[in-house]
Amino acid sequence: MWAASCLASCCAACACDACRTVVSGISRRSARIAYCGLFALSLVVSWILREVAAPLMEKLPWINHFHKTPDREWFETDAVLRVSLGNFLFFTILAFSMVGVKNQRDPRDAVHHGGWMMKIICWFILVILMFFVPNEIISFYESASKFGAGLFLLVQVVLLLDFVHGWNDKWVGYDEQFWYVALLVVSLVCYLATFGFSGLLFHLFTPSGQDCGLNTFFIVMTLTLVLLFAIVALHPAVGGSILPASVISLYCMYLCYSGLASEPRDYECNGLHKHSKAISTGTLTLGLLTTVLSVVYSAVRAGSSTTLLSPPSSPRAGAGKPLLPMDKADEHEEKEKNKPVSYSYAFFHIIFSLASMYSAMLLTGWSTSVGESGKLVDVGWPSVWVRIITGWATAGLYIWSLVAPILFPEREF
Repeated sequence: MWAASCLASCCAACACDACRTVVSGISRRSARIAYCGLFALSLVVSWILREVAAPLMEKLPWINHFHKTPDREWFETDAVLRVSLGNFLFFTILAFSMVGVKNQRDPRDAVHHGGWMMKIICWFILVILMFFVPNEIISFYESASKFGAGLFLLVQVVLLLDFVHGWNDKWVGYDEQFWYVALLVVSLVCYLATFGFSGLLFHLFTPSGQDCGLNTFFIVMTLTLVLLFAIVALHPAVGGSILPASVISLYCMYLCYSGLASEPRDYECNGLHKHSKAISTGTLTLGLLTTVLSVVYSAVRAGSSTTLLSPPSSPRAGAGKPLLPMDKADEHEEKEKNKPVSYSYAFFHIIFSLASMYSAMLLTGWSTSVGESGKLVDVGWPSVWVRIITGWATAGLYIWSLVAPILFPEREF
């Protein structure tokens, strides 16, 4: 017994030392990666608790205070929402505390990049505390998460449009034949993939002998938008490029597939229903991985914008100039502190707050379960409409980005 307790103490000490070593190794350059890792950890915790926490939560009187105990799926959804709420509060508190940080002299700059042991402890405490809050708060958060998740998807669309326009401008700016050929080749590949994708959608989601008018409408509508993109982009008055149109076309077709694949597995027009059990784990893993990657991209790219929320500003010339001359080491340190921050800390954390809501909706099928859908990620009719409407919103924003400079020539876009 004594030996076992000593061994346990040694293991705990080694674990603490390992954590301290990892935390102390997080530098300014790797801080954003560390935040992404913490978010990924929250997804893993949500996934695990969704699978194993239901029996325990049924025994908690402040959660299961109903006259009739809900089914297992209710407790699985509740566990995910509580972890998500703790994650949301953690990043929201950081976001509000970082509003207005403009240079590295601000003490909050050190808070953003350091104190990782305390941050992890606070995150852990917040997640634990969420399992003691009333069900009414979780129900309200569930409703709010649907709007927050939609806003996260909208941010992703805006970032995608910014990326494809920037990509096109960069290649055109080289003004060399090689880059024009590369632009044409990539555009053709995207269009071939788009139309090939549409054929696959017709094969999988409009099976013969079934009345699948809704699925046919979704696919045909997306193809119509693809054609509209090319017409508007190549119109002489617009003078657009085919590259952004082809990339957005492929993305919209992917969103159409994502929406159709989210249809309940027992729906006769869903060609994936025969493989529901085989792909459940794969869908779950892919959904979580896609979420992490999209959050990393959104956080890094949106956070790096200098035009959102609290944009960096260059320090005024002569501001904070010392009365006495400093040696070179002190002067270098002073210059480092006066450097403007490279991205908006507040907006960076807001992206993670919205992503917490979005991931909760993915893991709970937008808080619905149809048939076997409760064991899958992002399955159910709400998920279908969210994906389809996101595709239409993407189309609308892209066309607006083309015609807005013509409609409002005096404004800068």
